[in-house]
Amino acid sequence: MSGAETAIISVTRLLFAINMTVSGKEMLLNNMQTHHISHPISTGDRSKLPSSRPPAAMWASAALVAAVFMLSNSATPLYEHWQREFGFSPGTLTLIFSMYIVGLIGSLLFAGQISDRYGRRPVLIPGLLIGAMGSLLFANAASVLTLCVARMASGVAVGVIVSAGMAAVADLGGVQHRRRAALAASVSMVLGAGLGPLFAGTVAHLCRDPAWLVFTIEFVILLLALLLACLLPLPRVHSAHGTGARLWVPTIPRVNRAHLACGMAVFGPGISATAFMLALGPTLLTELTGAHNPLLAGGITCLMFFSAACVQFFVRGLSPQRILTLGAISVLLAMSALLFSIQMSMMPAMIASALLAGAGQGLGQLGGFTLISLHVAQARRAEANALLNIGAFGLAGVSTITAGYWINIYGLSVAVTLFSLVMACLGVAGAYLIPKLLDLPRPQVRST
Repeated sequence: MSGAETAIISVTRLLFAINMTVSGKEMLLNNMQTHHISHPISTGDRSKLPSSRPPAAMWASAALVAAVFMLSNSATPLYEHWQREFGFSPGTLTLIFSMYIVGLIGSLLFAGQISDRYGRRPVLIPGLLIGAMGSLLFANAASVLTLCVARMASGVAVGVIVSAGMAAVADLGGVQHRRRAALAASVSMVLGAGLGPLFAGTVAHLCRDPAWLVFTIEFVILLLALLLACLLPLPRVHSAHGTGARLWVPTIPRVNRAHLACGMAVFGPGISATAFMLALGPTLLTELTGAHNPLLAGGITCLMFFSAACVQFFVRGLSPQRILTLGAISVLLAMSALLFSIQMSMMPAMIASALLAGAGQGLGQLGGFTLISLHVAQARRAEANALLNIGAFGLAGVSTITAGYWINIYGLSVAVTLFSLVMACLGVAGAYLIPKLLDLPRPQVRST
């Protein structure tokens, strides 16, 4: 094992220990408190919930988010394996990756409002089943077309989980724990996104044909998540639009548009930076090291998302405006490090870029989800989550596909330089616009 691999694994273990320690303290504080809900919510199994809800339900619903996001990024260390097997170009690779964005945005258009209208469970269960189907397709992929369909299925599952799943975490957190619920949802997203590629990269390093084993295990994890979704005390949300109204393109009340725009301004460039690392990071890594190493690729990806998870715990007491501003600065620094790594052929700069990109995504999504949790009414919350992710992932899909085809046309160095400059400019624009858009009074919500 090389020195770089040893360093990656050591830092990963350290970040995981920090993350689990802080999470344990949060859950211990939750268990020491009694939660009171001023307005009981009806469920499908009983007419009213009791006035206190165990915090374990909130964390259990966050586990659903982590399980699906493990699937979303497990393919990253295996792209070069499939690229050698099927013989496709970097442009085709980014096209396969973008099918995930297509499935994601397609489900986000309607999953949120269906969830707000009929409840979280009727949306979560089909989404988890589609994710399990995607795992089986990955496990038995024999062509580029199969990979595209599998990526689209995983995108649909993620679209369901970021709208209905994250709204379920907020619902189960209760009125008095909105900020903590936003933190749980956001951290579980990046924790699952980091564990997936680390697991897949380790298996790929040890096995000659890793895809079958990786995605068979993912399939079992999603079946367990499906069972959990059936057992959770998920509330039935009463929509102001009623259950008989037609579906429409997601919207948000005018009063909340500034909150949504601020979230998109940082979350979009942040997740575009991490999407670039997911799709083209292994190619860039091979260019810098001269060797194919799926464990190193998976380790760097894991560090990127663990960085996104850990940074959220350290800033959880700050205002959403400060969190988003820090996120915009992180994106700018990440792109500067990426530009430096490709120009100087320096591996440490690439690792720094991945860590900063993860921090930018983590801060952007935490700031955006917190604004939605604090300001948007429960009956529109899943729809607002959907809009935030449509904007962010849409930018990520377009920018990643563009970067892939820039590589085909101009070469890797020029493509990375162009991508870095565009994302850096968006980071600067986000940092400039946030104070202007978010000049709003903070809500009086009691924090626990």
